[in-house]
Amino acid sequence: MLFDEETFKREILSRIPPRDESPLPPNWLHTEMLERFRVLQFAPIREGMNILEIGCGAHALATVPLAYLVGKTGRVVAVDKSRWRFFEEITTATGMKHRIIPLKLDARELPFPFKAFDLAVLVHGVRSLKNEEIMLKVISEMLRVSERIFIAESLPIANNERQRAHLELYNLREEIFEALFGEKDDLHYPTLEKLRELVETTGGKVIESGTFKPSLPHYLAYIPREYVEGIKDEKKRVDLLRRWDAAYEKWKSGAEHPPVGWVLAEKE
Repeated sequence: MLFDEETFKREILSRIPPRDESPLPPNWLHTEMLERFRVLQFAPIREGMNILEIGCGAHALATVPLAYLVGKTGRVVAVDKSRWRFFEEITTATGMKHRIIPLKLDARELPFPFKAFDLAVLVHGVRSLKNEEIMLKVISEMLRVSERIFIAESLPIANNERQRAHLELYNLREEIFEALFGEKDDLHYPTLEKLRELVETTGGKVIESGTFKPSLPHYLAYIPREYVEGIKDEKKRVDLLRRWDAAYEKWKSGAEHPPVGWVLAEKE
C-alpha cells in the first residue's frame, strides 16, 4: 500500500464533501486532515499496527489518517471524553469506519490492564488537557498501555505574519473559555522543550524529537464572536471583544500553521 500524500488526497480527502461553515472555507477539514497526515509521517506507523489515539475529537482529523496508515489489518482505538458530533459521519464518508473502534471515556483512566497497543498517539491534543496535572496523568497512561508513544503539538512560534495572525487569534481562546465556563481550555501552545519535559516527568524515555513546517493554511484558531459576546463580566467582555476584532482582521486575511513539535518515546 502506498502512503504518499497524493494517494491519501485521492483515496481519502476526495471523499469528504465540502462544508458550509462560514467564515471557514469549504475545504477547511481537508486541509486540517492533510496536516495530520503530514505530521504522522514522523511516527513509526506500519501496516497491521494496533494504535491508540487519545483525543480523537469531533472531526476525526488524525483518526482517519491513522486508520489509513495502519492498512486493512490494522486498528485504531479512538478515545475522547465528549467530542463526537461529526465523528461517525466523517469516518463513514472516508471509508475508514471499519478500521476504527471509538471509545467514550476519560483518558486519565484507560481500561486496559496491560500494553495492548503498538503505539499511542496524541496529535494536537495536549492543548485540550486543561492543566499540567491532567497532561501528566494522560501521558503516564499512554506509556502504561503502549510500547511507544507519539505526541505532536503546534509550537508558540511565528516565522511570518500569517503564522502570527494564527497565534494572535488562537491565544485568545484560553481566556475566552475561562471567562465563559470558569476553566481553561485550548491552552497556549507548549514549547518542544515542555513536551519533552512532560514525557520525561512521567517516566518516559525520549527516543527522538523534532519539528516540522506543515506549510498549510490553518483555520482552527477561529472562535465565533458570539462566544465573546456571551461573557458576563463586562470589563472582560469589552477587552476580549476589542482584542478579538483586531486579531480576526489579521486572521481572515490568511493564517498559516505554525511549526509543529513532535516527540517519540517509550517507558524508561
